[in-house]
Amino acid sequence: MRDGSWCAYALDRAGRSSAAAALHHWVATTLLRHAHRVEQALAAVRRGRVNPAAVMLPARFTLSGQEEPPAGEVWPNFQTDCYGLWLWALADHVQRDGHLDPTLEQAARLVVRYLLGAGEVLCFDCWEEHPGNLHTASLAAVSAGLRDAGALLGDGAAHTSAESIQTRLLGPEHILAGGFIRFPGDTWVDGSLLWLGVPFGVVAVDDDRYTTTLSRIREELYCPGGGVRRYQVTPSTAVANGSCWPRRWDGPPWPWVPPSLPPSCWPGSKPAPTMPATCPNRSPTRSSHPTCLPGGRRAGGAVATPLLWSHAMHVILCDELQADS
Repeated sequence: MRDGSWCAYALDRAGRSSAAAALHHWVATTLLRHAHRVEQALAAVRRGRVNPAAVMLPARFTLSGQEEPPAGEVWPNFQTDCYGLWLWALADHVQRDGHLDPTLEQAARLVVRYLLGAGEVLCFDCWEEHPGNLHTASLAAVSAGLRDAGALLGDGAAHTSAESIQTRLLGPEHILAGGFIRFPGDTWVDGSLLWLGVPFGVVAVDDDRYTTTLSRIREELYCPGGGVRRYQVTPSTAVANGSCWPRRWDGPPWPWVPPSLPPSCWPGSKPAPTMPATCPNRSPTRSSHPTCLPGGRRAGGAVATPLLWSHAMHVILCDELQADS
């Protein structure tokens, strides 16, 4: 859901609206096929008996529209950011394409209903890690999705919820020492915190809280050769918490190229250093620490190469630089 949404957004920016539309319609028809899961999930939330593995909407589906079958090991599947991100990307697509057909509208209303009930439930983060937290980036995706879908659908409840989540994000739970943190009680920054300013606009890019976060990301996660690591963590810490794959600490960075981020705001101050990390002939892989990679291969097969979302970021960056020139 997340990676596909980034790809659809990149396709729209590259002028391939029909391809983006095809992806959005696949998502819509798939979700409508699983509409009963929304009712089950919302009932579980109301009862306070959330079982992410059993009732919450999954983050991954097969191409035939079925829920991805379980692998040999548990693969975290409850991630609210996926659904907020899809709503956001769909609203952007409709704004560009100008057409919201009944299937897309019905699916969008279904997801809005789901997020109104489950958007602030403790879940896994966008890296499929750190369960049981209210992740700052995930809440930003939910807020942006509800905000833009609310405007698209004329849904006042979605708009109100988006504003409420935004207020929460700007409060003391998610801010430490003047900048955003990964989740309440944590002290780290994460590459996904870039989402709050760009593209989701939960906070202005010149807001002190965002610039403080950006400074930390630049100092702690940005690599001079291009790319941004997920977050800082030591191998011993990763292994100790039992959820170590796929993680990064001293290996090649992820090509975090935030959509629409003005070049002057990018951690390296110039966009050029980030370009090689996302070029097709240097496709990044989900490599990880040697002690964690075998488990990841058992769970999900060979590491993903190429990573389509990283290529999507490359397309987005190229389009942004062209518009900026």
